[in-house]
Amino acid sequence: MAVPFPFSAIVGQDEMKLALLTGAVDPGIGGVLVFGDRGTGKSTAVRALAALLPKMRAVDGCRYGCDPDGGERLCEACRAAAKHGPLKSHLVPVPVVDLPLGATEDRVVGALDLERALAHGEKAFEPGLLARANRGFLYIDEVNLLEDHLVDLLLDVAASGENVVEREGLSVRHPARFVLVGSGNPEEGELRPQLLDRFGLSVEVRTPDDLPTRIEVVRRRDAYERDPQAFIHAWQRQDSKLRRRLVSARERLSGVDVPDAALERAAKLCMALGTDGLRGELTLMRAARALAALEGDAEVGDSHLRRVAPAALRHRLRRNPLDESGSTVRVERALAEQFGE
Repeated sequence: MAVPFPFSAIVGQDEMKLALLTGAVDPGIGGVLVFGDRGTGKSTAVRALAALLPKMRAVDGCRYGCDPDGGERLCEACRAAAKHGPLKSHLVPVPVVDLPLGATEDRVVGALDLERALAHGEKAFEPGLLARANRGFLYIDEVNLLEDHLVDLLLDVAASGENVVEREGLSVRHPARFVLVGSGNPEEGELRPQLLDRFGLSVEVRTPDDLPTRIEVVRRRDAYERDPQAFIHAWQRQDSKLRRRLVSARERLSGVDVPDAALERAAKLCMALGTDGLRGELTLMRAARALAALEGDAEVGDSHLRRVAPAALRHRLRRNPLDESGSTVRVERALAEQFGE
C-alpha cells in the first residue's frame, strides 16, 4: 500500500488545504468540493489529510467502526452489547473510501452476502462502501459525472447520517456519517444543484502559473517518488506539528465564541449576494469558528469570515443574467463592500 504524500509538503493550493483542515476540525461543516485542473493535487491532498489525522477509537469487531462513546449513533449490535457493560475498543486509522464512478448500488449501500446464503442458507448483510466510510471520508473523483441514482442515494444518507437497506428479505440500518469530499474538472460537466448544495465548502484549484512554484512542485514530487520513506521522514516534524494543531482545534472548538456582530456580518454578506436559504450563513459561521479554533483564537472575527467566505458561498449564488462575473469575483466584490478594502 502506497504511503500518502505528506500534507505539509503540498506546495501552494492554500484555499484547498484550508478548506480540508477546517472540515477536519468540524465535520459538521458538510464536506469539501474541489474543482479544477487535472494534476493539481486534489486527490493527493485528501489522502494526505486522512494520514495526518490522529487515529480514532473503534469498537472491537464492529463492521461499521462505531465510536465506543457514540451513544445513539451506535449500530444495533453495538447498542445491544453496550447494555452489558463498557464496549472494548482499539485505535484504527481514519478511513478514506473511494467511490468509483462505475460502482453499483449494491457495492455502495451493501447487499445480501451470497457466499453465506449459498453455503449455509443464512441471510447475512455484506456491508458496502458507506459502511466502510463511517466516521471517515468518502472521496468521489469526477463527482460531476456520478450517475443520478447514486447522487439521490448519497443525498439521503448525507441528510440522515444513516444507511437503510431493505432488499432480498434483509432489513438493515447502520450509521453512515462521513465527510464527503468530491473533486472534478468543471469542463466535463456541472454538478447537480441538490448535490452541490450538500457540500459545505467549494474551492477552486488551478495549475500554478509562476515558475518557482512549478519547479518546487516537481522537485518535491520527484523526491517523494524516488524515496517515499526518506521524503516522509523529512516532513515528519511539520506534519506532527500540524496534527497537534488539529487535535487542539477540535478540543477548543466548542469554546470558540461567535459574537452577534459576526453573525450580523455573515447574514448581511449572504443577503448582499442573494444566496438561497440559510445554509450559507450556517456554513460560513461554522467554517469561521473552525478556522478560529485552528488559529487558537477565542472568538470569530472579520478576518476569519473573510478567509472562509469564498469557499462557503461561491457555489450557493444564483445566476445573474445582468452580471457575467464569476462567482468568486462576486463574493470578493461583496466582501469588499461589506468589510471594506
